[in-house]
Formats: sequence, C-alpha cells, structure tokens
Amino acid sequence: MRQVLSSCSASISELKKNPTALLNEAEGAPIAILNHNVPAAYLIPAETYEWLMDKLEDSELAQIVRDRADEKEQAVEVNLDDL
Repeated sequence: MRQVLSSCSASISELKKNPTALLNEAEGAPIAILNHNVPAAYLIPAETYEWLMDKLEDSELAQIVRDRADEKEQAVEVNLDDL
C-alpha cells in the first residue's frame, strides 16, 4: 500500500459531489484523493500550487547559478566602461 502524504483525504466519489466543500474543509492543506483506499491524486488550492511553482523555479535558477559558478575560469573579463 502506498503512503498517504496528507492529513486530509477524500474518495473520488466525495470529490465528484462537492470539490469546493472539500477545499474549504481542508483549509488550504493538500487533500489526498483516494481510489479504493489508494492515493490517486492530490488536490491543492491554487495559491499553494502557485507557491510550489515559484519555489521550483527558484530552485532551477539556483542550480543554473551553481553550474555557471563552476565555469568561472572560462569567463571573459569585460570592463563595463568599454560597453
């Protein structure tokens, strides 16, 4: 059996009946959507999803910075006054 990574859960039938009520009841927490008591999906509020996407983008940008810092010896030195 797979682990449920949420303190709130609901069946697919409950989700079909009233998704807005589920979101309100969870008060911003993720909801595990279960199919035969196995997590099939997680339902999160839009604000939480947007926050997660921002964090993912920040993480990707940080990795680019780390990668480019390793290439510092290949950089070309430029004087800003010459630009």
